[in-house]
Amino acid sequence: MKIISEILVIVMALLHIYILVLEMFLWTTPYGLRAFGQTLESAQASRVLAANQGLYNGFLAAGLLWGVVQGPAGRPDEIFFLSCIAIAGIYGAATANLKILFIQFIPAAITLGWVLIT
Repeated sequence: MKIISEILVIVMALLHIYILVLEMFLWTTPYGLRAFGQTLESAQASRVLAANQGLYNGFLAAGLLWGVVQGPAGRPDEIFFLSCIAIAGIYGAATANLKILFIQFIPAAITLGWVLIT
């Protein structure tokens, strides 16, 4: 069961690396515009803010991977970063877009549950 929780943590880290790439590098591309439902004009106006958000997603991914690399000693780190992601998912769903609940909160909550029970 511990292997399942570590795989889930790695998947969450990869998800946040993907979000980093979207927000930092693909924000104004057709793919980025489609992913976030924006016009080119609004994306260009918010490009710097999106890059900043992307960087934070990278830090979340790094924290999760750091927890995995540490083995059992990294469990508190995994719990902390998964909790941060879950809270951010709730906030994002409430303030920005409900789909964030399904993309960020639910996967983080499931992974956090697995980490806590193993």
